[in-house]
Amino acid sequence: MKIVFATNNKHKVKEIKDLLNSKIKVLTLNDIGCFEEIEETEDTLEGNAKIKSDHVKNKYGYDCFADDTGLEVEALGGVPGVYSARYAGENASFEDNVNKLLKALEGESNRKARFRTVISLQLNGKQEFFEGICNGKIELVPKGAEGFGYDPIFTPNGFDMSFAEMDLSTKGKISHRGRAVAKLVEFLKIKS
Repeated sequence: MKIVFATNNKHKVKEIKDLLNSKIKVLTLNDIGCFEEIEETEDTLEGNAKIKSDHVKNKYGYDCFADDTGLEVEALGGVPGVYSARYAGENASFEDNVNKLLKALEGESNRKARFRTVISLQLNGKQEFFEGICNGKIELVPKGAEGFGYDPIFTPNGFDMSFAEMDLSTKGKISHRGRAVAKLVEFLKIKS
């Protein structure tokens, strides 16, 4: 089975390929010649994931899945949420976003947060959604050099190290994306 993962994020592609079995060949947007930016204009993770999977299916004809992920911080009412990637501005770096979040939480004792991933799958003319959640907390300072995004300041429940201190295999088993992908993979195994 060939399927497109509608993302330009090399970190996400690597994580997904590590989680999928060899029966499923994952193509990237570059592989299919999709070089345009697919704008995420919805205010929900589900909506943004659907925009991307619909775009690839409608314009290129490939079965496709796309994800959107948000970090939801309890003390901030779920912010940055759907705006996680651009929390500090449209062209902000991962570090800019992390710094803005740490500043927003200065003096806050409630550090509870969760990562939430929603995957939209367009397969054989039908749409499916898969969700993965990882609960944890926001650290006071960044820890670790692996991963990307908010990984250096997010420690999942039951662990004493941040996502950025974990190897990909460990992170993949417990992460929000890993959990959503596990549901996607189970679904695809039935269909393939």
